[in-house]
Amino acid sequence: MPRDGTKPARSLRALDMLAFFVADAQTGFGPFVAVYLTSQKWTPVQIGLALSIGTTAGMLSQIPGGALVDAIANKRTAAAIGILGLTASALLLALLPTQLATMAALVLQATASSVLTPAIPAISLLLVGHAVLGERLGRNARFASIGNGLAAAVMGVIGATFSTRWVFLLTAALGLPAMTAVAAIPPAAGKPRRTGAGQDSLLRGAWGILRDRRLQVFGACAVLFHLSNAAMLPLAGIEVTRRAGDLANLIIAACIVVPQIVVAVASPWVGRQSSSWGRRPVLLLGWAALPVRGLMLAFLPGPWLLVAGQAVSGISAAVFGIMVPLIAADLTRESGRFNLCLGMLGFTVTIGATLSTLIAGWIATVASAQAAFLALSAAGAAGTLLIWLAMPETRDAAGTA
Repeated sequence: MPRDGTKPARSLRALDMLAFFVADAQTGFGPFVAVYLTSQKWTPVQIGLALSIGTTAGMLSQIPGGALVDAIANKRTAAAIGILGLTASALLLALLPTQLATMAALVLQATASSVLTPAIPAISLLLVGHAVLGERLGRNARFASIGNGLAAAVMGVIGATFSTRWVFLLTAALGLPAMTAVAAIPPAAGKPRRTGAGQDSLLRGAWGILRDRRLQVFGACAVLFHLSNAAMLPLAGIEVTRRAGDLANLIIAACIVVPQIVVAVASPWVGRQSSSWGRRPVLLLGWAALPVRGLMLAFLPGPWLLVAGQAVSGISAAVFGIMVPLIAADLTRESGRFNLCLGMLGFTVTIGATLSTLIAGWIATVASAQAAFLALSAAGAAGTLLIWLAMPETRDAAGTA
């Protein structure tokens, strides 16, 4: 990102490393949890319920998490709070693997992520401004995907060689370099200038954002995205564990690594095209990949061929990871409620994710995994259609055209 050259190089490199190590730490959750619980003889319905409890906690903490990041003067502090929460939840899973402790760990992880997720884009926006935010978010996504892929590869080997419990010990250990990256960002870089909008009450700011029709449509699109997306890899993990046994950790790792390679390659391009093409064409590209992925997971035979279906998810992940904070910045440039808007969008995401794991787990139990993948694919197709018919362009609203 050449236009970042006016900013202190140390801050930008530290932000690269923060995105990298946070992604490392977050890799331990999600599909590895599904493999872990399957190895503990949990049923698909029980696993779906456990994951849904975590996503429900995330849903309830999204808006307070965004408001907390707005309220904290230094955004580095918000990032540090989130990292400490992730570390504690990983240790709880590794050291006390009871049913109650597992539920508590998933709740803690989801709540910590509700703070950490808006904190990193908030630091990015403060460092580079609106004009090149799309490119900066693309760079964040590239480092996050590299970190995610490398961590998944290492965790897959560790899980296959030792046990999945060691995956969570490694996850906890990754909190240390993530905290080091936060400390390397100069304190002034995490502090926004105070504006009149910052004096508004939380309820007034939230109501102002909610009245925006663009946010309403995009929120519905985000629900459908995660209704389609959230359960696909955990469901694939359950099926792979049944078919592949001890090789499940390696196959799941491959299912994470391959799409992360796609994200690492595509994210800077997505960030640039969101400025040149506009937001809406990029959204269509990312959402349209979801039904394709679902169909591939439903019909490709053999556990290793699931990796090919997962590769398509890299396109959707690159688009979603960049466009959510970018559109939030578009819609809140005048109000200064960027983090609150991110929290609201995160709330819609967790609604979709919660429904996804519950519905997919139920369909897989009463019908088949293939039927569940087809249902998830249909949700992705509905989201694509909604963008095509109702989502307006937001690029010009941010003055970045």
